Amino acid sequence: MTADAPDDTRTRILRAALDLFAEHGYQRTSLRQIAERLRLTKAAILYHFPAKEHLLTALVEPLMADLEALLDAAEAGPAERARWTVLEGWVDTMLTHRRPLGMLFHDIALITRGDTFHRLMRIAMRANDLIAGPDAGRRERVRAVQAVAACSDPIVFFTDVPDEVLRADMLDGVRRLLDGAPPQGRPAGDADAAMGDTPRGRRRPGRPRAMGPDQVTAARRMYAEGRHSADEIAAALGVSRATVYRHLDPAATQ
Repeated sequence: MTADAPDDTRTRILRAALDLFAEHGYQRTSLRQIAERLRLTKAAILYHFPAKEHLLTALVEPLMADLEALLDAAEAGPAERARWTVLEGWVDTMLTHRRPLGMLFHDIALITRGDTFHRLMRIAMRANDLIAGPDAGRRERVRAVQAVAACSDPIVFFTDVPDEVLRADMLDGVRRLLDGAPPQGRPAGDADAAMGDTPRGRRRPGRPRAMGPDQVTAARRMYAEGRHSADEIAAALGVSRATVYRHLDPAATQ
């Protein structure tokens, strides 16, 4: 028989707590309910988490640690890439932690007190500074705040959208907001085409006739999985069926 890992009980408690918080909300979930879900005593829960607030802190910790690591990497890398390192990494981190974010959205008041709130504020301010860039004016700083929201809020509002589709849509939206592609992206003319815009900035009628790189990646991944038709992929990405086929690998459609 394999021995349980030292933190197995703690991990089980956190998993059960997240499930119950998601079902009933943090305020309406008691330690006794968590204990009963796991067939443990309340004392066993308190041994690992002396108060219910400690459960919340532990559930949010991986998200905050990942965001801090992302910002450290952006600050250590090339300055011209910092903005998009943060934005792309922020979306990926949010998607990785979709369930805890959903819990926080329903009980947002919980993070307005204590060290957790102040730590989240420091993370947000660092992200805003990196996205706005050095010597940014008011307008650039406002758009940086908007960009962080664009890379966060859709996670809790579109829970039924697959990760790869939501990722493509979020990054497409933030590129439009900031009016530019990542430094290593396509030339400006191609970027305009991928956004569905004419060179003069006017929208073409109907659905976009091209897709951005993230949308192309999402379309190819969804098609390769074999669970989505071309029509379903087109609807999810907001483009035409012909556009989807134009961007799929030739071998994938044979």
